[in-house]
Amino acid sequence: MGADDITSQRLTPDLALEQGRWVKLICGASNQDLPAIADLCAVFAAAGVHCVDVAADPAVVRAARLGLDWAESRWGCRPWLMVSLSDGTDAHFRKAWFDPDRCPAECSRPCERICPAEAILTGAGIDSQRCYGCGRCLPACPHGLIEEQDHRLPPDSVVELLLAIRPDAVEIHTAPLHDQAFAALVFSLAQAAVPLRRLAVSCGLEGHGGDEAQLVRALWHRHGCLRSAGFRPLWQLDGKPMSGDVGPGTARAAVRLWRTIRAKAPPGPLQLAGGTNAATVELLEPRERPAGIAYGGVARRLMMPLLQEAQQRGCSLRAWPEGWDQALALAIPLVTPWVDRTC
Repeated sequence: MGADDITSQRLTPDLALEQGRWVKLICGASNQDLPAIADLCAVFAAAGVHCVDVAADPAVVRAARLGLDWAESRWGCRPWLMVSLSDGTDAHFRKAWFDPDRCPAECSRPCERICPAEAILTGAGIDSQRCYGCGRCLPACPHGLIEEQDHRLPPDSVVELLLAIRPDAVEIHTAPLHDQAFAALVFSLAQAAVPLRRLAVSCGLEGHGGDEAQLVRALWHRHGCLRSAGFRPLWQLDGKPMSGDVGPGTARAAVRLWRTIRAKAPPGPLQLAGGTNAATVELLEPRERPAGIAYGGVARRLMMPLLQEAQQRGCSLRAWPEGWDQALALAIPLVTPWVDRTC
């Protein structure tokens, strides 16, 4: 199957959510690797995703639209462009940092080997554009030299930025104890009349503490905020954040969280995320129908060798026909099992 075959059967994003066939690409809320983002958005738009989720950064949005424009000009497909925000401290909105001058010459540098973004460079520290904050390097450093730095958008600049970049959708990463901050952020979006197709809420248990009851209560609180402000919800259940590339086993966390929450969740589509990969769909019974899935780490890891080779060639993946064909052949099998699910 190629991009032309996918185009002929593509659903609108809203219909995909309704039928449980929605697929979203997560480029990373802190990822600022502009050439890679443009190519990722182009490849997965051609492969059939319904939405791409990127950092709330003007340069990142321009790169994403460059890739989406390219795909649309060839196949007529235009996924929603979503940007991610946070209402408080969140692992998705951080970057790792260390002073390379303090790294001992004899260090075996396990941080380099464990970094999925290949953002840690010998003798040069961390490439902040590539780092998307997974945090795997933090415990890997035998000398404790790596620290995390907050990378959230200042609250007073959110509305101005969104009005300037005009995304199709926004996702707010939240946690059970962030009630006031969430309500304030939604109120500011409503007051500014930011036009959105959906306002997604990403929330889970890992990294935030709390239990199932607190998560359910938090989701209902967010539902009340969205309803009062007139936004249409999309609930992203974050199972095991930023881990889908680690191995098939990480897929279980998202499915388990969905099964736990689905009967108690507020109205609106429930989408899987956090540890999702190709194994996720196989864990579901035929009758089980979450609204869809989001792929982050696993999608980026699939494309990484080709993205790097394209950059070494001095061109984009879009301008390298053989590389493009290989990338599409990797992306389509990740997307189509969800797109092809029967109603």
